[in-house]
Amino acid sequence: MKISLEFLPTMFILVGIPGLEAEHIWISIPFCLMYIIIFLGNGTILHVIRTDAALHQPMYLFLAMLALAEVGVSASTLPTVLGIFLFGTNEISFDACLLQMFSIHSFSIMESAVLLAMSVDRFVAIYSPLRYTAILTLPRVLGTGVIIGLKSIMLMAPLPMLLRRLPFCGHNALSHSYCLHPNLIHLPCEDISINNIYGLFIVTSTFGLDSLLIVISYGCILHTVLHIATGQGRKKALNTCGSHICAVLTYYVPMIGLSLVHRFGHHVSPLLRAMMASAYLFFSPLVNPIVYSIKTKEIRHGIARILSEKRTRV
Repeated sequence: MKISLEFLPTMFILVGIPGLEAEHIWISIPFCLMYIIIFLGNGTILHVIRTDAALHQPMYLFLAMLALAEVGVSASTLPTVLGIFLFGTNEISFDACLLQMFSIHSFSIMESAVLLAMSVDRFVAIYSPLRYTAILTLPRVLGTGVIIGLKSIMLMAPLPMLLRRLPFCGHNALSHSYCLHPNLIHLPCEDISINNIYGLFIVTSTFGLDSLLIVISYGCILHTVLHIATGQGRKKALNTCGSHICAVLTYYVPMIGLSLVHRFGHHVSPLLRAMMASAYLFFSPLVNPIVYSIKTKEIRHGIARILSEKRTRV
């Protein structure tokens, strides 16, 4: 059966926070503050790692990749979020919506894969500290980053094309301030089995597999730590994982919550859906720079060095 292109909407309608439309200008204030903290925090970490040769090590290079992925996710949402809350612009073209969806989910997949790479990095550092630099060489770390980026793009590329082949029959109202695939997939008025199957494949082969391997990595880490003779040695080994554990929790807990709401929370209020989506996209990029700046001594010292240099120039 041929599908006429006239069924494709030219525009999608984005909803900011349902029920609070009159308060959008006030809601824009915390969102603007979040974006400032996200870009400033992650940008500072990237600058510290780039300018300090001592931090050109696997752990910090993976942290830089995580910061880049989080900046990418946040930058992908910024045009529509601030457009709605600051200027009342709640329309987005069909192609721009698909591009935003592709960008948000691609960077999210990258973030998940980097968290897995960081867990492997911590396992190697604890299990075989003497061979750490020999195993995780600079070419291998950079190659891992390239593979993560290419994998994310290739996995997401078919989704916009699969959505374009479906008729929407006038259904063009989205329940968030940005375009997410779980939201878009409910709008077409024909069979979406292929889209659902491929979407499930992406989720299981990325987030599902990544989270399983992260759990296995930490099981191996815990097994290794328990065989360390001294209590001080065990404490030191576990302390090196503290920031990464926080990063994993701040990423996966909101994502699992949003996924459950989309699939089973048919009677959940639109306000709660919007809040869960915001937590999924903003919580990790907001919290991680703060956690790593506080808990990682080398990052903390690098920030202090940059601030002291600026004071000296003044």
